[in-house]
Amino acid sequence: MNRFFDLPSDLQHSWFGLIGLHLREALLPVLAGLLVSLPIAQLCVRFRWLYPPVLGLTTVLYAVPSLAFIVFLIDYTGQTELTVMIPLAVYSLVVLVPAIVDGVRAVPQETLAAATAMGLGPVRRYFQVQLPIAVPAIFAGLRVATVSSISLVSVGMLIGNQGALGNLLNDANIYHRPELAVNSVVTTAALAILADAALVGVRLLLTPWMPRGTRRRGPQAEPEPAAPAPKDAVR
Repeated sequence: MNRFFDLPSDLQHSWFGLIGLHLREALLPVLAGLLVSLPIAQLCVRFRWLYPPVLGLTTVLYAVPSLAFIVFLIDYTGQTELTVMIPLAVYSLVVLVPAIVDGVRAVPQETLAAATAMGLGPVRRYFQVQLPIAVPAIFAGLRVATVSSISLVSVGMLIGNQGALGNLLNDANIYHRPELAVNSVVTTAALAILADAALVGVRLLLTPWMPRGTRRRGPQAEPEPAAPAPKDAVR
């Protein structure tokens, strides 16, 4: 167990330091992707013709291998955290933009009409009415983007100490210590599970109006189907 947490000196970080670095490199890109996705999604909702090309572009960018993306950026951003975080932010767009667009489009027209009648303009209606109602769909996208980002950070080990927990995989091979690889995999999986659970908790706090124990499709809840009646009760 001691060797499990006995990290090589070349890492320049403790185990908790690697966890903090890993979370920073994973979560900041998701936050940046969310901030970029909000106005893009609003434009796609307002101008429907814009959505297909935006979705196509984000899908093409997502198809670019992370290693190739990082190698391309090294000439511009060097061997820094930014080189790892830019691809992760771009990858988050392919999940967050459709999630926000679908959630906002699912807002009932009666609700939008009532907001307009109260004097809310397009911007206020988007932030005060549409986005709050679309919170469940948005958080569904955030959960996928966050877990994906946490797992992809490890690729940064290929450009030095920017891979956080991924560097343990490299050192496991260099020093012939398989327990370091196990440490990396287990810790990364645990971080992904905890981050996902935290997002679920935040979503529950932000949507107290949603019935518990229901299945959701987009921002609206679908009641669970009723249990079939006993045969002798059927008339």
